[in-house]
Amino acid sequence: MRISIILLFWAYAMSLTAQSLYFPPISGNEWETITPEEVFWCSDSIQPLYDYLEAEETKAFIVLKDGKIIMEKYFGNFNQNSPWYWASAGKSLTSFLVGLAQQQGSLSIEDQTSMYLGQGWTSCDSLAENQRTIRHQLTMTTGFDDGFPYFDCLTPSCLNCIAEAGERWAYHNSPYTLLDSVLFYSTGLNANNFLMQHLSGTTGITGSYIKIGNNNVFYSRPRKMARFGLLMLNDGKWDQTPVMTDMEYYQDMIQPSQSINPSYGYLWWLNGQNSYRLPQSQVSFNGPLMPQAPNDTYAGLGKNGQLLNIVPSENLVLIRMGNSAQSSLIAHVLNDKIWEYMNAIRCQVISTKSVDKDVDIWLSPNPAHESISIHSKMEIPFTKVQVFSSQGQIIFAKAHHPVDSMKINVKDWPSGIYLVYISTKGGIIRKKILVRH
Repeated sequence: MRISIILLFWAYAMSLTAQSLYFPPISGNEWETITPEEVFWCSDSIQPLYDYLEAEETKAFIVLKDGKIIMEKYFGNFNQNSPWYWASAGKSLTSFLVGLAQQQGSLSIEDQTSMYLGQGWTSCDSLAENQRTIRHQLTMTTGFDDGFPYFDCLTPSCLNCIAEAGERWAYHNSPYTLLDSVLFYSTGLNANNFLMQHLSGTTGITGSYIKIGNNNVFYSRPRKMARFGLLMLNDGKWDQTPVMTDMEYYQDMIQPSQSINPSYGYLWWLNGQNSYRLPQSQVSFNGPLMPQAPNDTYAGLGKNGQLLNIVPSENLVLIRMGNSAQSSLIAHVLNDKIWEYMNAIRCQVISTKSVDKDVDIWLSPNPAHESISIHSKMEIPFTKVQVFSSQGQIIFAKAHHPVDSMKINVKDWPSGIYLVYISTKGGIIRKKILVRH
């Protein structure tokens, strides 16, 4: 049933985001803002989050709501023009670039990696080497030994086959980093030039991959990371300008790419799945990767808390840059803690202005089985409806011109009690509905 709700989120997001997202100009620092009070967030819960972020050595924190900046905070001497590294959150950007290369016909992710790196790029025998494809590099299923000192090493002697391609999931920097060479030999452009030529001009996303040891680490300003999140939120389009048109690849990026670790797509981490695995481990853990985050969140996660979160069901992008004492290669615990604070901030506050005609808005049938209708008298039309589960997760949201009725399909919702928030000119009316199957 959880999968059905996620699909509902996805279908709703597909129809809503294109009409309601704001996009900043390609160049310059102009970016529209919105206040937390305008979307009925609890602004008095913001400072505890900022205190926590400061204690965790955060440098930059940005939240976009409908594309507009709703929260932006810098710490210490860091500011919006300061560059910082993405660490492994940059893997998600590389995944996007590989998709663009496939889109233009320079490669197919089903290609053998040896087509671009040549024979002998691993220490495996030729048959095993030729079984490794670009898709295996994107999904962390190359089957190479990911232990140290092999984790970052790029020489053939370090790329040892210990499992069949596709049969072992292991978070491994080496085959990921070699995607840079795949891009170069397939397109004739290194990652920086490819980004500039195919992404920067249409989106304003700029930055640089910088060689640090064996790794190519992406650096940018904080708002550039936010731009990438906004591009992803809008299905790979910048406003109405298509950037990624290979929608099969786009959707595959942010869906489970294999069954071993369903919380991993193409170099993206996925929330809301039944289980997950972590770097340097072959143990599966039950439940979602980040229980405090919305189920449909997908994220680029990097060492020391470089975080890029996209939440289609709420038109949200959340980024965090900085240092952290947490030692995880992906800092998912830090990310989840931030969402715990965000849940307090994203509360739905009943307006202090009274709504005397509450009785003139009603829901039927209640209990509901397949659908529920909202009715009001025309003197109190409503402009927005949001429905939350008893756990506080948003499962439906729609904004529109003033209307006096709406029908919502609930047949795929789990049985239970839901809170319905109905925005009227006079304030927000809160109702409860019971879904029973």
